[in-house]
Amino acid sequence: MEPTVTQLTNKLVASYAQVGGINHLDGKNLPSKRLVTSITKDLLRLLFPGFFDDKLIHSSEIKVETAALLDAVIGPLEDEIRKSLEYNPPPEYNKSNLRTVAHNLTLEFLGNLPRVREILHTDIEAAFNGDPAALSKEEVIVAYPFVEAVAVQRLAHELYLKNIPLIPRIMTEWAHGRSGMDLHAGAQIGSHFFVDHCTGTVIGETSILGHHVKMYQGVGLVAKSLAAGQALRGQKRHPTIEDHVTIYAGATIMGGDTTIGEHSTIGASVFLTNSVPPHSLVVQESANVKIMSKKDREKKSGDFHI
Repeated sequence: MEPTVTQLTNKLVASYAQVGGINHLDGKNLPSKRLVTSITKDLLRLLFPGFFDDKLIHSSEIKVETAALLDAVIGPLEDEIRKSLEYNPPPEYNKSNLRTVAHNLTLEFLGNLPRVREILHTDIEAAFNGDPAALSKEEVIVAYPFVEAVAVQRLAHELYLKNIPLIPRIMTEWAHGRSGMDLHAGAQIGSHFFVDHCTGTVIGETSILGHHVKMYQGVGLVAKSLAAGQALRGQKRHPTIEDHVTIYAGATIMGGDTTIGEHSTIGASVFLTNSVPPHSLVVQESANVKIMSKKDREKKSGDFHI
């Protein structure tokens, strides 16, 4: 006999009570992932007018369009920040007046957008100068997934610095899903940052990157061990990368005490748990690559054929 909708409903509601994982509508609500995603998209439109819009914006309309978009963002963003603060109130904020706190934080955050745009301009410049395949800076903005990912990280980092819970992580995980780059909102990233190809990049929460850092796909800046779990919260767990460092594909650099000195180059697939002095070249030598003629290989392998 097929189960009825009522029976299916009762089972599902029972699992809610047993396992949890629901957003209590009659209590403290979590921020909405859908709304935070929508707000993030609008913030990208404010950072790059015309690049994330369906229609072109004429220069004579940009002030009106910007004002309208800001007006549309302020209310929803304030509401989501308030929900986040109510869910996990930081000790430095007035718990009895979180609505006013959320309003002020929203205006402070939006007031920082020009500064975020300035540093993103250096990232776009680094991408264009560092990639001979790039036709123009406009192509970098419109076509490189790196730009979207680092823009969202820089926005989320502003909220992270204000100790706003949940929202920064929702924003960066949305960008992670779109770009393949896992950039934690807590990471401190200097100017002129560029990740070529970008897929598989991981930069942990307490990572510190200087200026003019260039990375390739699959680079991981990670913690040595997370076995201690929550006991590690607030500790420096991820590496420090100084200015003008290049890290090639697949390299993994681990540990909060690990520092890569300025003007160093880390080769592909290198696994590092120790610091490197400035002006170093680090390469992986344990793996041997042999190149031979296919004919010679066939002779040695008898009837082997490719």
